[in-house]
Amino acid sequence: MQVKGQSSAADKMEVNQAKQEHLLALKVMRLTKPTLFTNMPVTCEDRDLPGDLFVRLMKDDPSTVKGAETLILGEMLTLPQNFGNIFLGETFSSYISVHNDSNQIVKDILVKADLQTSSQRLNLSASNSAVSELKPECCIDDVIHHEVKEIGTHILVCAVSYTTQMGEKLYFRKFFKFQVLKPLDVKTKFYNAESDLSSVTDEVFLEAQIQNITTSPMFMEKVSLEPSMMYNVTELNSVSSDNESESTFGKMSYLQPLDTRQYLYCLKPKPEFAEKAGVIKGVTVIGKLDIVWKTNLGERGRLQTSQLQRMAPGYGDVRLSLELIPDTVSLEEPFDITCKITNCSERTMDLELEMCNTRSVHWCGVSGRQLGKLSPNASLSIPLTLLSSVQGLQSISGLRLTDTFLKRTYEYDDIAQEECDVSDLLGSGLFLGAAAEGATPDVVPQLFDQFWILLLDLLGELLSTERNTDTQNISNRDLRVLVYVARRNIRLCLLYCLVLQCTILIILKGAVCRIDTEWLN
Repeated sequence: MQVKGQSSAADKMEVNQAKQEHLLALKVMRLTKPTLFTNMPVTCEDRDLPGDLFVRLMKDDPSTVKGAETLILGEMLTLPQNFGNIFLGETFSSYISVHNDSNQIVKDILVKADLQTSSQRLNLSASNSAVSELKPECCIDDVIHHEVKEIGTHILVCAVSYTTQMGEKLYFRKFFKFQVLKPLDVKTKFYNAESDLSSVTDEVFLEAQIQNITTSPMFMEKVSLEPSMMYNVTELNSVSSDNESESTFGKMSYLQPLDTRQYLYCLKPKPEFAEKAGVIKGVTVIGKLDIVWKTNLGERGRLQTSQLQRMAPGYGDVRLSLELIPDTVSLEEPFDITCKITNCSERTMDLELEMCNTRSVHWCGVSGRQLGKLSPNASLSIPLTLLSSVQGLQSISGLRLTDTFLKRTYEYDDIAQEECDVSDLLGSGLFLGAAAEGATPDVVPQLFDQFWILLLDLLGELLSTERNTDTQNISNRDLRVLVYVARRNIRLCLLYCLVLQCTILIILKGAVCRIDTEWLN
């Protein structure tokens, strides 16, 4: 029972303290920049009933611009009529005033301002020392500033403690709640690229989509990427012309409400990290975006994202990349590529290379050869030769690496894609042969003319090759094309004989050419 009585007495004391009139008055006002005053001009034609009455009234109005009275914006500024919106990244400023409304001298006045967020409580007071005394009709003023770094509910707690002339210590506080909104919607995407085939770790492209989700336009002062210690960054948001760099967004860098912009950055690992195959693995820190903007009348806001992370592509124990590959190749003509094999594991490997043909790509060389031992983080470059038997975009596949220590096989398919084109001579020959198959007597002279052109092209190639002493460019297939064309129709048998005579002539001249007998039979 005694505990109950003490509790009721304490409640009564709190009620009396709440109803007690204090000698000091606390006033809090948010400091924001004013806005331009806007008016609604009303005009009419001279022949209307009001005549020039509206024009004279607008000229006498002090808020209008002289000489431009019909302009909506005026020369005056308007103070904010309400608390307004506070956005993440902006600076919250507030004016705190404690006024002595009594006729007594108040001593030991201490004003304290704290900002309570969902995760922490911050002290915003400029000074934590008490004022010795405050005379009647005098005040204590303070201005606080805080860069808002959290969204959600914020509570400004202002507490005042003082001592009366009678030595009584009094204390009161006030709460001011406001919401912090999100000004921008930032989305990021990562793209892995293998443009630098000689490096162990590839370039990374970061696309940042920034949308203005406020109700007023923004001036985007800066959008940059601060990379981590492992990367160097290159901004791809400007175009160079006439030795000048121009932004891809134009000269006026304004972002209207609900508009979105896309910023692109290229990150490349630093040389000390790119040389080590096992350094950049798993989740890696890319960096963070730094966004600075300005709103009406130059109010500045800044937003920094958290550290952006991406999952580095997993290459397993062994990585195979291409160092050299031609842009286009000819049908049934061998071409060379250079592969780079990197040991990404922490153990030494003894590798064996096996080449498996596909329907459209055929490997040239010995399959199952030993590559030797490869130390951890070491690389090995090997040249390979292959040819394509199908026209069009073909995928290079069929490489197999076997670690003889662990008897583990690593398969590599779709290593790259190659464009296979038909050579001019082969294309002309195939077209001519198809036309000769269903030729009528009236088109035979035209086919003869086309065949002579084809034959002269071949002889030009052979003579040019003989002068350059490079007989590898003479394709056995090119001669077979002429034979194929002649054999498609009996009317071209004479040309078939001419092909044989030309071939004998070429052989007598010393050109290294061979014709399959199965094609001549």
